[in-house]
Amino acid sequence: MNSGTVVLDPAQVAAADALAALLDRHARPRKRHRGIYLHGRPGRGKTMVMDRFFASVDSDRKRRFHFHSFFAALHTAANELGSIERAVAALLADADLVCFDEFHVNDIGDAMLVARLLDTLFAQRRTLVVTSNYPPRDLLPNPLFHDRFVPTIERILANLDVVTLDGPLDYRTLGTRRDSGFVSGAYILEVSGIDAGHRSGIDTVHRTGAEAGDRTGVDLPIGNGRTVRAHTVDADAVTFDFEQLCGTPTSAADYLALTSRFHRWTLLAVPPLREVPPDWAMRLVNLIDVLYDADLPCTIHARELVTELTTGVPAIPDLARTASRLGELPLIDDAIVRTA
Repeated sequence: MNSGTVVLDPAQVAAADALAALLDRHARPRKRHRGIYLHGRPGRGKTMVMDRFFASVDSDRKRRFHFHSFFAALHTAANELGSIERAVAALLADADLVCFDEFHVNDIGDAMLVARLLDTLFAQRRTLVVTSNYPPRDLLPNPLFHDRFVPTIERILANLDVVTLDGPLDYRTLGTRRDSGFVSGAYILEVSGIDAGHRSGIDTVHRTGAEAGDRTGVDLPIGNGRTVRAHTVDADAVTFDFEQLCGTPTSAADYLALTSRFHRWTLLAVPPLREVPPDWAMRLVNLIDVLYDADLPCTIHARELVTELTTGVPAIPDLARTASRLGELPLIDDAIVRTA
């Protein structure tokens, strides 16, 4: 979970105890100890428990990553250095303890790289802790490719203890309100008949307290000669149309690169995800993951409530996590915004 009120339930306590067993009496990682694979549904406190464990470790030889960010950096380093082993050495240095938040494998190409990463970590006997929405057996759920990842799943089970943290309550539904970060944005329910330009003007005033920026249709570089079209750019704020951002071949690495420049994000005209191609919906999942982990304000304009936006969508990995995170945003009817 993002930082907020700490509410410990029995599943969280059990997970915390399992993690504490990785440390010696001086709160340092035990040498060559089996790691922990912590899994459960979104919002159950996995990230909070892992982060509290990580903060308690009395060692400089520890590293904590969001898996999206690490995987993007791994791709880049492997290309530059020529091998996974060199890339891991460059990214992890002398870390004895490595923590990955939101570990997942959804793509067969990524799966092969993940397999090599894990083989390297296990061979080097680094202690590994991961959180995931998936039990190990459900990684790479695509039935066309799952069997090819089974040997890696077996290595995960051989090297990590599997701990379930899956209590009955999604703590993100408690509605803790903050005035900064991801949840300082909004989920704006559109009224039919309002055009995109009017929505953009409303949003800019609502989110920035300033007049709308005067540059519309800006092509933003995202590397390797590629660009993505932003609807509006205004200082460190960026507005995209859903179709322009998620309907084009962009990746989590592209969104990560853009977060270094833009610290306030707005996405316009998000349709019911059942009405768009699966790869468009998957890009929205990746975008929300990146913005949530970076804790950047996010405003979404959509035609349906979150519960309806994400229903009837076939086989999109991690969509439940996206729905949970969007559900944290304060809901605003844009008819109210227009008359404010």
